[in-house]
Amino acid sequence: MQDALLALTRYWTERGCVVVQPYNTEVGAGTLNPATVLRVLGPEPWRVSYVEPSVRPDDARYGENPNRLQTHTQFQVILKPDPGDPQELYLGSLEALGIDVRAHDVRFVEDNWASPALGAWGLGWEVWLDGLEITQFTYFQQAGGMTLDPVSVEITYGIERIMMALQGVDHFKDIAYAPGISYGEAFGQAEYEMSRYYLDDADVEANKRLFEEYAAEARRMLDARLPVPAHNYVLKCSHAFNVLDARGAISTTERARAFGRMRGLAREVAQLWAARREELGHPLGLAEAPAAAALPEAFAEVTESSTLLFEIGTEELPPAEVTRTVEAVGKAVTDRLGATRLAHGAVEVHGTPRRIVVLVPDVAPREPDAEKTVRGPRVSAAFDADGNPTKAAQGFARGQGVDVDALGRVTENGVEHVALVRTDPGRGAVEVLSGLLGDVVSELRSEKNMKWNDPKLSFTRPIRWLLALLGTTPVPVAVSSLAAEPKTRVHRTADVPVVEVSTADGYLEFLAGHGIDASAELRRAAIVARAEELAASVGGVVDFDGVLDEVTNLVERPTPILGSFEERYLELPAQILTTVMRKHQRYLPVRAQDGSLLPHFVAVANGEVDADLVRAGNEAVLRARYEDAAFFWRADLRTPLEDMKAGLEKLTFADKLGSMADRAGRIATLAGRLAEVVGAADDTLVRAGALAKFDLGSQMVIELSSLAGVMAREYAERAGETPEVARALYEMELPRSAGDALPSSTPGALLSLADRFDLLAGLFGIGANPTGSSDPFGLRRAALGAVSVLRAFPELKDITLTKALSLAAQELEVSAEALDVAREFTVRRYEQQLLDAGHDHRFVNAVLPLAEAPAVADATLTQLTALAGDADFAALVAALQRVRRIVPADTVGEYDPQALVEPAEVALHKALADVPAGVTGLAAFTAAAIGLTGPVNTFFDEVLVMAEDPDVRRARLGLLAAIRDLAAPVLDWQALGTALG
Repeated sequence: MQDALLALTRYWTERGCVVVQPYNTEVGAGTLNPATVLRVLGPEPWRVSYVEPSVRPDDARYGENPNRLQTHTQFQVILKPDPGDPQELYLGSLEALGIDVRAHDVRFVEDNWASPALGAWGLGWEVWLDGLEITQFTYFQQAGGMTLDPVSVEITYGIERIMMALQGVDHFKDIAYAPGISYGEAFGQAEYEMSRYYLDDADVEANKRLFEEYAAEARRMLDARLPVPAHNYVLKCSHAFNVLDARGAISTTERARAFGRMRGLAREVAQLWAARREELGHPLGLAEAPAAAALPEAFAEVTESSTLLFEIGTEELPPAEVTRTVEAVGKAVTDRLGATRLAHGAVEVHGTPRRIVVLVPDVAPREPDAEKTVRGPRVSAAFDADGNPTKAAQGFARGQGVDVDALGRVTENGVEHVALVRTDPGRGAVEVLSGLLGDVVSELRSEKNMKWNDPKLSFTRPIRWLLALLGTTPVPVAVSSLAAEPKTRVHRTADVPVVEVSTADGYLEFLAGHGIDASAELRRAAIVARAEELAASVGGVVDFDGVLDEVTNLVERPTPILGSFEERYLELPAQILTTVMRKHQRYLPVRAQDGSLLPHFVAVANGEVDADLVRAGNEAVLRARYEDAAFFWRADLRTPLEDMKAGLEKLTFADKLGSMADRAGRIATLAGRLAEVVGAADDTLVRAGALAKFDLGSQMVIELSSLAGVMAREYAERAGETPEVARALYEMELPRSAGDALPSSTPGALLSLADRFDLLAGLFGIGANPTGSSDPFGLRRAALGAVSVLRAFPELKDITLTKALSLAAQELEVSAEALDVAREFTVRRYEQQLLDAGHDHRFVNAVLPLAEAPAVADATLTQLTALAGDADFAALVAALQRVRRIVPADTVGEYDPQALVEPAEVALHKALADVPAGVTGLAAFTAAAIGLTGPVNTFFDEVLVMAEDPDVRRARLGLLAAIRDLAAPVLDWQALGTALG
């Protein structure tokens, strides 16, 4: 291992990095060393590399866990500014470690980093070596709450992980640290003893005093304008907090207060450092931005229709962004081409993690000329009575650069104007495309954008090259510092990673020849076909659920590889195994014909690799993951459920809403109150409520949060709880997403509703409303889940949205306005569900007033859809709409029948009296009220509603208002429009 550290140090110093020492106080990551967190601030260039022992008390495992240490070794690199090729430099460093990047599967997998305590965030990747995360690779965007310019590249190597993979050992203790000395022999004692200290023996009161003293000293140093010692004491403060956290001595309130205090100090340190460097005149100089690219003064001409090829080359895009960017670029190119006069064929767009490829056949060589009529003043104003041009005509002609004699005339809307017909010459295709394609690139955006070394561009990941050809003719495209060239980049591990492209024709085949499948459909089909073939070889079938789309967009040329694991791991619950495979590793599980798991999986590598080497690496990674899971499983089974539940006190839910224990208590109380509304209280609900969310305190769920609910069921069953209680605890977490399974039991449904309505009332109450695409607490998902459960349980229809939110608010401080917003938000989710299901938007709008009870609205929608083609129903709708249109909204539905004397109004009064009271449901109401149709129409034909006699007018309006009010609770009749009439 020491040789690896020396090799990395040598590699990066040869590339301009200075070497600094590990920091002389505990840090949780190399990022916190001032050589990173302070040096990334400001405009000075900075390249550094160093080893950093990173101390994380909460990861202490007494040296027993093969993959977790309280002190692990990071190798940290900062490149400021971004050099333009940091990924290539990084791959070179792996080769310096002796890793054959051509044989191994080295992958850049989306991973966005944020540290609220530092006011810092960045976008980048985890780097995988045959499925093992070995490096964090980040483009810093902010630090200390300050936007960074220039942007720094941070590369953080996990040395123990790398060495375990290279040396083929399963436990960190077995790493060969130096000749004849293992890691365990060198550091095992320290690992055990520091774990003992952090988990068992650290003096809580002493560390609380240290926290206060360190924070006070940091404050004093800030006041003295000394950012370096201030930062030192912020780090000490942070470590004291981490020790207390590992000892379980931090309450929710203390956590929020301590985080706020450390965050404020860290931001002040950053701002003071930046100010001090400016005062010192930036001793390291100023980083220079790359020069802007320039377009030629003249553009090439083509003489015949040709295919346009345009490629936007990027560093690895997040899988979801591949699909989104293909759609966005396709629309942008289509719209912009449509705004020109350039004839062209259909726009075709493909995407991989590293490129967006646009192909447009039959692009005309140039635009046709166009005549453009420029309208001037009216003829009556352009010439005087003698026909001489006025100043208006002369000014117009002068503005167009012609003599008055050249002006013609045009008539618009019956008025004659002077005008000039100009010929607008068509531009050559190359010139048109040059500007058009540049605009497409400069306007590219994603949901989460970043900056890199380019001063003007912003996108989800850096754009590194552009390729534009019209047939065989290069199209000049210049965007900020990027200039298109007739070249593309293929696999970084290819013998020639940058290749010339001579023609747009056959480009997809050209890429395929270089091991790149640009079509996502082809990649997906290749994965499915080969994975099914591999699974069949061991008598299984592939479970593609959940990760196929992601895997398709993680590779440019899929290479499925069959892997195996030891059968003893099948003793763990299957959902643990599949969650690890899918969530952590993006593997495809293999199942037997009966659906049970087989000890196999399919990993999808990128491009040509040594299949045996990659298989062995992925198997080792999965084995380590399963060992972790088995470790957590065994530890949790030894822990009483009540102890896990007690652990929720340490888990913060949200600012102003207390701990997760507080939230669990509110859920139990709310579930009981909801049960009282529908008469569904029972012992199962009471017991499940008492255990609500207990599994969030388990080691397994802390590590694999998506297993919440699953582990509650597993642990409850093994602890002797009834099957009904275990099922209710599991179903409380359902549904997790749109289309997920719903609870099947009433206690499970009530807990699920309580969970979601507590979330909605609480977070809307503190103003944490979703904004745009930002929904960090999953409130859209919570609202959809609540609606879905209410729709699935018609027997719970008395639990209306307003009732549920009001009951949830009893345990919180929530304004009436916030509850109204939460209710409307939930109704809109229900509306969207119905529209997404393909229901007529008029029918959806008609039942929305009933969305208070979604099951009632559902039943009404079903009946409305069935009645829509019925002529009698259409006539009733038309009659009721006539009533609603004429009656003022504030008219009370009361009248004196004695004031009605006309036969038509008396008949309408009698028809209304014949409608039985208390009819519910659209179908029943229609059957009962159908007799109103004729009398309503006759009334309007024969009676003047707005009679001069105020008593008569009042009675007639009251009669109509009574009909309106009778029908109002059933449906929004006006929303149906006139189509049914």
